[in-house]
Amino acid sequence: MDQINNEHVKKIGEVLNDPKRPLKERFRALFTLKNIGGDQSIFWINECFKDPSALLKHELAYCLGQMQDKNAVPLLTMVLKDKNQEPMVRHEAAEALGAIGSDDCIETLKEYANDSFIEVAETCQLALKRMEWLKNNSDNDNYKNSSIYYSVDPAPPSDETDVNKLRSILLDENESLFNRYRAMFSLRDLNTVGSVSALSEGLRVGGALFRHEIAFVLGQMQQSSSVTSLIESLEDKSENEMVRHECAEALGSIATSECLKVLEKYLKDDKQVVKESCEIALDMCEYENSPEFQYANTLLQVV
Repeated sequence: MDQINNEHVKKIGEVLNDPKRPLKERFRALFTLKNIGGDQSIFWINECFKDPSALLKHELAYCLGQMQDKNAVPLLTMVLKDKNQEPMVRHEAAEALGAIGSDDCIETLKEYANDSFIEVAETCQLALKRMEWLKNNSDNDNYKNSSIYYSVDPAPPSDETDVNKLRSILLDENESLFNRYRAMFSLRDLNTVGSVSALSEGLRVGGALFRHEIAFVLGQMQQSSSVTSLIESLEDKSENEMVRHECAEALGSIATSECLKVLEKYLKDDKQVVKESCEIALDMCEYENSPEFQYANTLLQVV
């Protein structure tokens, strides 16, 4: 049985690592491996870090973090330390180490907490804060290590539930980044008209790392009221490509006709990571609007 499973994983891994395959197929293979888990999946995901696509490598690191398997720590450490990797890939490797939360990660994260790339440095600082918070709040019944969106987040949600107070923390650039992230995830979990509005404002403040996480969160929420703000950031050619890429993927998750139109427009963007993100986002749009997804969503609502 294990031999059959390993052969199955191998075939999926070969799809992931085949540069001749369409990017959307390789992404599907990646997330299949993430869901399967285990050493063989980690092996095939790690093999793909040689790929030239920064977007794909960024997603490899994300998936390894979400798997929360300590066997991925040495691999992610190598990616973080590799100055030849793009900053957005190294940032995601640091965030993945924080998501796994092993004590083995601490010294590496401290080493790169002052990295020359601010997005990498801030990610390491957040990861260390998250691990410290988890250690000091291990008996906190209100916090589960996975969110209601089935993601392992770089910070726990705040205990505050007042939208106006959370908005003030979120937009306060004198507040610590960790606390602003906590406010961000609390606003996400509330998922109200007011919280979407507050988060959309966040796309216009803070550093690139902060704004990219705002876009990611808005994509998770899938509220059409955030579309205008996401489009504005995607269309802003002066915006950091890491932010623009995340806005594109968020629009793919929301998947309205307006989203579809703007994603098609930027399929030929001069930034490779943005162009590829629009390609993946359009595939997400297609899935979100498919009869199969609509049927599955209806079943979930009935349950």
